[in-house]
Amino acid sequence: MPVLTTLTLDGMCDDVAGLLEEPVSPDDDLLERGLDSIGLMRLAARWSAVGANLTFGQLIEHRTVRQWHALAQEAGGDPPPAPAVEDAEAVDPDAPFALATMQHAYWVGRAGEQALGGVGAHFYNEFDGRQVDPSRLERAVRALVRRHDMLRARFLDDGRQQITPDGAWPGLTVHDLRDRTPAERDRRLGELRDTLSHRSLRVDRGEVFDIQLSLLPEDHTRIHVEIEMLVADAHSFRVLLADLAHLYDRPDEPLPPIDYSYPRYLAVHARRREAARQSASVYWRDRLPDLPGGPELPVAVAPERVSGHRVTRHHHWLPGTDRDRLAARAREHGVTLPMVFLTAFAEVLAAWSSRQRFLLNLPLYDRTPYHPDVPLLSGDFTNLLLLEVDATDEVPFVDRARRLHEQFTRDVAHSAYSGVDVLRDLARHRVDRAVLAPVVFTSALSLGELFGADVRTRFGDPVWTSSQTPQVWLDNQVTEREGGLYLNWDVVAELFPAGVSEAMFDAYVGLLHRLVDGDWSAPVGLPAGQAAVRERVNDTAVEVPVGLLHEGFFGWAGRDPGRPAVLGDGVSVSYGELAERSLRLAGALVRAGVGSGDAVGVCLPKGAEQIVAVLAVLAAGGVYVPVGIDQPATRRRRILGRAGAKVLIRAAGDEPALVGPADEHGGAPAGVGPVADEVVPGGGAVAGELSPEGDGGPGLERPVEVDPAALAYV
Repeated sequence: MPVLTTLTLDGMCDDVAGLLEEPVSPDDDLLERGLDSIGLMRLAARWSAVGANLTFGQLIEHRTVRQWHALAQEAGGDPPPAPAVEDAEAVDPDAPFALATMQHAYWVGRAGEQALGGVGAHFYNEFDGRQVDPSRLERAVRALVRRHDMLRARFLDDGRQQITPDGAWPGLTVHDLRDRTPAERDRRLGELRDTLSHRSLRVDRGEVFDIQLSLLPEDHTRIHVEIEMLVADAHSFRVLLADLAHLYDRPDEPLPPIDYSYPRYLAVHARRREAARQSASVYWRDRLPDLPGGPELPVAVAPERVSGHRVTRHHHWLPGTDRDRLAARAREHGVTLPMVFLTAFAEVLAAWSSRQRFLLNLPLYDRTPYHPDVPLLSGDFTNLLLLEVDATDEVPFVDRARRLHEQFTRDVAHSAYSGVDVLRDLARHRVDRAVLAPVVFTSALSLGELFGADVRTRFGDPVWTSSQTPQVWLDNQVTEREGGLYLNWDVVAELFPAGVSEAMFDAYVGLLHRLVDGDWSAPVGLPAGQAAVRERVNDTAVEVPVGLLHEGFFGWAGRDPGRPAVLGDGVSVSYGELAERSLRLAGALVRAGVGSGDAVGVCLPKGAEQIVAVLAVLAAGGVYVPVGIDQPATRRRRILGRAGAKVLIRAAGDEPALVGPADEHGGAPAGVGPVADEVVPGGGAVAGELSPEGDGGPGLERPVEVDPAALAYV
């Protein structure tokens, strides 16, 4: 696309035509012509660079070049400042610098404390080719490292990054499998794939990428490429591979120099976008009270219980002929091709989700050409958009797509305030529950072929690709490859019940093929097999026994006191002992003032003491309020305050921050006593009237009589 020096109507038409690769007239509906959000971002950035005060939000709200030209004429504008000298002085290339928004999200997600965290965000790819020379490949990689600063980056413990002189790549690892038996060779290649596709590089030491080579019989080779998303987004990955192919194939033919850097880009970007960011923040903060969470999909295990998770990829290739037919039908209906894939994804999610309003996580490629060399850089240039999907009513697909397009248009106009920031605001706004958006839709359409012809010619066909991102359940990616489109779902395998993600993906592909054939009316429903499973699981109608929650336990304690009741971690507690301890604590609760219907907080780790506490509250006639020990102290106090807890049962030595739980306004809630009312298992108190050894008083002889209709727990 040529750089414009003036924004004439004809010049703007030529610029758009360069993106669409076909002529454009001033009054063409560019949405119907297939211009998507990535193209609009490129136009906004390009025209901003030549002095037009046109924003991406303005472009997306209009559809013709004539409308854009009128806006440009109305806005006027001065040529943009030339930042090169200023930026060169402002940014020390050797000094640590701040992380971009998405980089920070990836960096935080690497921490093991996060649900589905503890993993790196990275791409992994394998290329099967012939006659790749190890020495020549190593020289090419080292030249690539010298060319691209971010391949020499390390990530500091204080949440910053720094370019190092040499980087940490150890050199080319070569696996010579030429003399192995076919079975041994396949086993070793499988082990390499399993290890490299899921390992977490030590980015604090500067390990941000790795390239390894397997030598196979008859001059066949396999190149293994792993790179952290901290240093390369999808476009950067294409740039790096293209440069590597050039450096391998034509080492004596210099690539054009890069006279700009990622640190300089981030500094300019933060300064240029600050006003737009502040304006967009108002839009999102106004929407916070009504924003939903992510889709509630069926899971086999709670996300926080999954550790060292593995990613499974479901994939389908859509031929170029089908892509073109689908694009033509999209234009007929007035939506873009990426919106078709997004809507199909949303429809499938809605069919499986128990929540029909939910948020989807959309990465946006936002590389603004502040300098002519910005397209040559490697780094993370992505932004994040949280898109609300409302599928509460059944409508034809075309209507859903149009509605979703309208919502996307409104939201993306305010994308200067990142979805990462919106999620942080939601977490502060809703302290009583976590808000997540763990399902991602990534469209790389309009970015071109992921693997260029030079890469494929020199290194071979891409035979395996995968990605992994912390805290993401499911990532749907649409990329241009091999003359068609690759549709990939990267799924956390352990999270979903067997067969669920496969059935969802099959429904997604099936819906797309119906759209190719012209059926844009039928809504998506659960497949018969999945519907039968759901009906069977939800068929829980049984005769409910009359009685209290704890009566069955105390009945067993009376009939068979020696029977084991609690087992785990080397501990065995009998029914009789558990009953005796529970009734002893119940007596302490009664003496602390707990009566029928009074709320009692229970903040204990899972184990025998937690069970003792719950049974004791019920035996005393109280209402138990479970509070997680991993909850922040402020959040625990708010839960206890809202529940009107009269007493808190907690482990001896727990932090004093729990004493006297505060209500929403900061004061102690009515009925919550001082430290002396905080009871620990065994009948003691943390301080005051009750000692840790107990008060010497007896336990209850039997549980307090309670109306079965009374409240048992909150």
